[in-house]
Amino acid sequence: MLMSEANFLKSTRSLLERGRQMGDQKTIGVLTSGGDAPGMNAAIRAIVRTGIHYGFKMIGIRKGYNGLISGDFVEMTPRSVSDMLQRGGTILQTARSEAFKTEAGIQKAVKMAKSKGIDGIVVIGGDGSFKGARALSHKGISTVGIPGTIDNDIDCTEYTIGFDTALNTIKDAIDKLRDTATSHERCSVVEVMGKDAGYIAVNVGIASGAEAIIVPEREFDFQKDIFEPIMQGKKRGKKHDIVILAEGVGDAVKLARKIEAETGIEARATILGHLQRGGSPTAMDRVIASQMGAKAIEILKAGKSNRVVAMNQNKIVDFDIDEALAMEKSIDNEMLALSKILST
Repeated sequence: MLMSEANFLKSTRSLLERGRQMGDQKTIGVLTSGGDAPGMNAAIRAIVRTGIHYGFKMIGIRKGYNGLISGDFVEMTPRSVSDMLQRGGTILQTARSEAFKTEAGIQKAVKMAKSKGIDGIVVIGGDGSFKGARALSHKGISTVGIPGTIDNDIDCTEYTIGFDTALNTIKDAIDKLRDTATSHERCSVVEVMGKDAGYIAVNVGIASGAEAIIVPEREFDFQKDIFEPIMQGKKRGKKHDIVILAEGVGDAVKLARKIEAETGIEARATILGHLQRGGSPTAMDRVIASQMGAKAIEILKAGKSNRVVAMNQNKIVDFDIDEALAMEKSIDNEMLALSKILST
């Protein structure tokens, strides 16, 4: 059967339009950098599926900026990001790259990205990762950063992917420690992550009913802030004590010994370490990671670059990377005050 002239013209226009779309198709890469955080996989999934929805070709870059330099790339499809919402860590793996901190490393990464036709890159990580994204942007690669770190210490955003999961992991561990501390009438000194930031310590301290919370942002007095709350609790008949120590403040083992020497109460130190990074992400981390991942693609689709996705007043927004890196985030004094009220 011969095709009518109208159908022929319609078919021709369709083929031409399809050809234009294929010719215009952009390639977007995604990588995870720095420390891993629960919810990174949910972000990767959202980035890949949203990108494909808008017609982009999606490339996974393994092992962070090291993989970008070496060309460790894999094409990603909707199927390749299936069954990963519940998985902790990052399927793309992550690394800290010393080579990428050099001009030669950056140039090599840019050359490799362009050789593979990568027009834009979504970087999931912390401040150091965003500085890398900025460097790529200055070299002509469109970039968007997504905040992924359990410390919640990125200045431009109220929330970072992985924070809620880490809090729940630590809370569960402290609940178990409380059982044995009560059995032996001990004080448990729990060291949590937070080299320069006390957001984990403050929040988990309130969630676990800690007698004392020690953070890097505030000076503390052993007698007033640690020994006295513990002794007051003992006078009220408490049979256990919890002290939360951010890792950037000091040594949990030394603090436990000091507490025991000063109060006469047996004290033990527990350093949770990288246990805090792992585990299946909470619903909150899955949802926020998905929202941020989709937002990153929308930013690139709009032709913007050198941006960071953030949460501001519970809304997903974006900032210029330079503006974001210049912001300062301070510890919540009201939360610290509340922790002291509740521990009495």
